Amino acid sequence: MSKVFKFGGASVKNPKAIYNLKEIVSSYKENLVIVISAIDKTTNKLELVWKSYLGNETLKSIEIATEIIKFHEAIIDELELNNNAGFLKLFNDLTLELVDYIGAKTKQENNISYSKIVSFGELFSTLIISSYLNKEGVENQWIDAREFIKTSKSATDSSVNWKETKRKINSSLSKGKSYLTQGFIGSNLNGETTTLGREGSDFSAAIFAWSMDVEEVIIWKDVDGLLNADPKWFDKTKVLKKISFKEAIELSYLGASVIHPSTVKPLENKNIPLTIRSFIKKEHEGSSISKLGKDDKSIPSIIYKANQILLSISSKDYSFIFEEHISDIFSIFSKTGLRVHLMQNSALSFSVCGTIALSELSFLISEIQKKYTLKYNEKVNLLTIRHFKNLDIPELFQNQEILIQQRSRSTLRYVLKEKK
Repeated sequence: MSKVFKFGGASVKNPKAIYNLKEIVSSYKENLVIVISAIDKTTNKLELVWKSYLGNETLKSIEIATEIIKFHEAIIDELELNNNAGFLKLFNDLTLELVDYIGAKTKQENNISYSKIVSFGELFSTLIISSYLNKEGVENQWIDAREFIKTSKSATDSSVNWKETKRKINSSLSKGKSYLTQGFIGSNLNGETTTLGREGSDFSAAIFAWSMDVEEVIIWKDVDGLLNADPKWFDKTKVLKKISFKEAIELSYLGASVIHPSTVKPLENKNIPLTIRSFIKKEHEGSSISKLGKDDKSIPSIIYKANQILLSISSKDYSFIFEEHISDIFSIFSKTGLRVHLMQNSALSFSVCGTIALSELSFLISEIQKKYTLKYNEKVNLLTIRHFKNLDIPELFQNQEILIQQRSRSTLRYVLKEKK
């Protein structure tokens, strides 16, 4: 197996995009593992299904699920897959499984039901695209990632059981075939569906690459490569053409949206190059991340993470925050799945800015408040600037209030909140 390709939701958002994917894949003669996300915005809609499921609004959840199914059926029709009886049976079985699950009288707990419901987005998209590629002569075998990526018991933001995952993949998959599978999802040793965190499809690609010792991973995006800033937030972005694994890990840890934070490390461990290319401008070389990459420190990298949560935690008796308190607080973060992106402490308080699955937010708050006084702000923004020299910094946060500011030799970080 020579390469792993990963296509995100925007690259398969409609039939035209799926035609484009076929052109990309068919231009490569070697065998591939193709990892695909849910079709654009499907995961968001499935989260609405899950919310209604939790609220015992069965009719509403089935109504939203039916809309999702009809949307995929329209794509099936346009791709002319309606004459494929084997495919239609598999697809209809999946749709019935979703409807039966959300309509069941017995409900599963929050994180288990979340992963189960949202996983249908990847299952729908990959089954459709695999069947379409085979119809067009691009041979591939659809596989269920849950049979191969084995994770911890936690249903959301699960950690990977690397040894078992590698054993499953190498004992079942042949290097003489191409496979198409899902990003984002896996299963624990109990067989329950688990998820790797939002945007975890990049990580899925790295897991397959690490397990199979491939030559290269290519992530196909709607941007020209790894940009120094997100064009959704900033104008005049630049492509970082060649960077090192170390710099990529720094950027992903700080929140660079093009790369999932867990993606780079397993590739570095096996020295597998990662290339980020545009599925729109296919002729562009994109960005290469490798051991030989050279970092250009003259180009600042600007990372903007919206919709974060800022927690300020203090003792109920106004005593100092010592190491044992911080250790206890982090055990709560670990239990509830909070991803910490920034920390700051004073004598009386400990503050963190991070992200957490919607399903775990109320649990996090209640667990902290059992032992500590908690103040928190939702919908704050985290701005990080790496290699910040020669940059007009105040322009970046106009109309926002600075809640926290940190500075080191190479990095500036701000927690911001929109002014009312």
